[in-house]
Amino acid sequence: MSDSSDPGPSRPATTVGLWARDPDTYWASIDQAVADAGLDAPVLALDRAALEHNAGDLLRRSAGVPIRVASKSVRVRSVIADLVARNGFQGVLAYDLAEAQWLATDSGLTDVLMGYPSVRRGALAAFAADEVATTRVTVLVDSVDHLDVIDSVAPADARPPIRVAIDLDASYRLLGGRVHIGVRRSPVHSRRDALDLARTIVARKGFDLVGVMSYEAQVAGVADAVAGKTVVNRAVSAMQRRSMAELRRRRGRVIDELRRLTDLEFVNGGGTGSLEETARDRSVTDIAAGSGLFGGHLFDGYRRFRPAPALAFGLDVVRRPSPGIVTCAGGGWIASGPPAADRLPKPVWPSGFEFVGTEAAGEVQTPLRGPAADRISVGDRVWFRHTKSGEVCERAREVAIIDRDAAGRAVVSEVVPTYRGEGRCFL
Repeated sequence: MSDSSDPGPSRPATTVGLWARDPDTYWASIDQAVADAGLDAPVLALDRAALEHNAGDLLRRSAGVPIRVASKSVRVRSVIADLVARNGFQGVLAYDLAEAQWLATDSGLTDVLMGYPSVRRGALAAFAADEVATTRVTVLVDSVDHLDVIDSVAPADARPPIRVAIDLDASYRLLGGRVHIGVRRSPVHSRRDALDLARTIVARKGFDLVGVMSYEAQVAGVADAVAGKTVVNRAVSAMQRRSMAELRRRRGRVIDELRRLTDLEFVNGGGTGSLEETARDRSVTDIAAGSGLFGGHLFDGYRRFRPAPALAFGLDVVRRPSPGIVTCAGGGWIASGPPAADRLPKPVWPSGFEFVGTEAAGEVQTPLRGPAADRISVGDRVWFRHTKSGEVCERAREVAIIDRDAAGRAVVSEVVPTYRGEGRCFL
């Protein structure tokens, strides 16, 4: 992967933005490049020009606050390492402790923050015994219980000090906490909660408190410009403004108090959907983002930005069960979250396809209906956009990188492994 956001000679300016100007031509070019490379479906294709567009847009939106790459939304090690090495990007937000150790040692990444606590005893034992990983990985805790689990696996006298960050709850609470808006993560919400835990960590042998993380999911993960939902969009926007104002005040006070207690190296916050708002918080030193790099269709409903569809997957048409319907092999690559239509992949090319309501995206086969069904043949390919990003890379061993030649023709320039392609399965 290139470390430049300049389209350069291999990506003529006329091709940048083709996904928006002429989607049919764009998707047809991806399909042809993959066909020319002889790659079988299911196949993932990552358009480098679109990825560069998204990376540049994230940096613009973060307004100088470094971006920490959220690995769960990428799961391609070469892409993660390439991004972290660029100006404006800083470190990784990992989702599993064994993954964090692997990135810190095999990939040599020196700043890996766990985005979630871990109590997996085998992973904790391996990590605590790794003198390199323990200097590069920061584990996340939100209770003394997490410290106790670590000590039960590897007592303080028998291991290096463990770098620790506190998970500060960023949810919006109203009516004395009776109304909770946001995700259910950490119990550490108030200034008192944070200080009590911080004092315990600082006083406890074998742990170094070095950071704080908080994720404002009610802003980063909730769309505010969904088509056909004007009233809901207005309510969401109002909630998000008030939530961020409250969080900036609360997080700022907490961080001020913690800095009097210990030297914090970082304060992480936000996500792809909240970059502008999180960047306004002066207590935050880096912002996590991942899904916006590959540009899943979940972000089509956000008012502040619209990422390019950098990653997509192609499925083979294997049946034509009746006029107006074709059936693809595979396709049930469903995103996490509340079960709903927006968690399904989105067929984008040929245009006009929609799922059959009684089957939707199936584990082994996916029927689609639409006018294009009578124009394509068995053996042709249909292209889909994913909802988030992690779900597709867990389903494939490799990704075809799409570049453009001097004439602007899409070509597969390399094929790189996903986590799965490297034999890694974490969560």
